[in-house]
Amino acid sequence: MAKAELKTKLNDASVDDFIEKLPDEQQRTDTRKLVKIFEKVTGEEPRMWGSAIIGFGLTHLKYASGRELDSPLAAFSPRKGKVSLYITGGVERYEENLADLGNFQTGKGCLYIKRLSDVDEKVLVNLIKDSVRNSKSGVMYPRHE
Repeated sequence: MAKAELKTKLNDASVDDFIEKLPDEQQRTDTRKLVKIFEKVTGEEPRMWGSAIIGFGLTHLKYASGRELDSPLAAFSPRKGKVSLYITGGVERYEENLADLGNFQTGKGCLYIKRLSDVDEKVLVNLIKDSVRNSKSGVMYPRHE
């Protein structure tokens, strides 16, 4: 199967400019701190994916269906009223970490937090590390398999 065309693509937009345009000071502060956390965990510089996702590193995914695509090794997006953290392999895979995380919501492959102060940062760092490890090992989101 051919490599899938992503709607959200890696681009040369400035991460700093994106952060500066966020409407809320707390969101800008949390985003800057998350950038530092993700940089430390991944060892990669932040890059923009599409207009609103901050990604770190690059991984090539091959699904059981034959679908292939490039995506960030780890990523998050500050959205209106929350931050979406993209978690590899499905959020349910990380139940042990989530039990001690704090105040959050989940979707299939996303963890949503309102403020960084709502969660335990050490637990969040471990969750990001586990997600990066799964990305590197090729663990996929269940909905694509």
